[in-house]
Amino acid sequence: MGLSDLFKKKNKAKTEPEQTKPEVNDEANTDGWVAIENEFLRAYPGQTNPKHYGTLIKWSLGGNDPLDGISIYDGGSYWHFVTFGLSEIYEKESDNKEISGYGYELTLKLKKYKFKDEERELKNICGILQSIARITYNNGEIFLPDEFIYTGQQTGMDADQESNITGFITISDTSVNTIDTPNGKVEFVELIGMTDAELKTLSNKASVVEIYNKLGSDLTDYHRDSLV
Repeated sequence: MGLSDLFKKKNKAKTEPEQTKPEVNDEANTDGWVAIENEFLRAYPGQTNPKHYGTLIKWSLGGNDPLDGISIYDGGSYWHFVTFGLSEIYEKESDNKEISGYGYELTLKLKKYKFKDEERELKNICGILQSIARITYNNGEIFLPDEFIYTGQQTGMDADQESNITGFITISDTSVNTIDTPNGKVEFVELIGMTDAELKTLSNKASVVEIYNKLGSDLTDYHRDSLV
């Protein structure tokens, strides 16, 4: 699929770092949110207080960012991002009891480097995840595993737009499992950064699987060479 200008900096999310999930009243139902946290706690034991970026003005209150928050877990050699908001993270609202919201949350594993400004790079990824989620909220477009997101842009998706990574392929996240929550099933769809040249070779699910196997990693690596 083509998503022109997806990563233009005008679409940066207005997020601020928090150490807890968004404040809700004592009677609010957060079962969906907690189910996601529990699965990531299983994958990353002991990380009960990961870095978290919360949206300043919620979508339901007229804000521009549909995700209520994004947490980032420390995978050692990478940062593992997970979104909160494409599934039903609070009470059940949809009629489909089998699926929670859109049925998935987005994830991404960013390979660590000695970034000039690591906080800026983390917030940049949060902005990209918000941009992709906004497409789903505005257009109803669902992102499933073994697809590709081609933007057509030539500049990198990193904060300084210097890398060769300009878009993504998607897979089922390799570190966490699809979960059954009180609000329905939630799958974790992982984004992997790809170069423009790589993305131009893709046309269907089989080609995505092939290039993922050739890459041999699910990390988004700003510094790797293109496979083609």
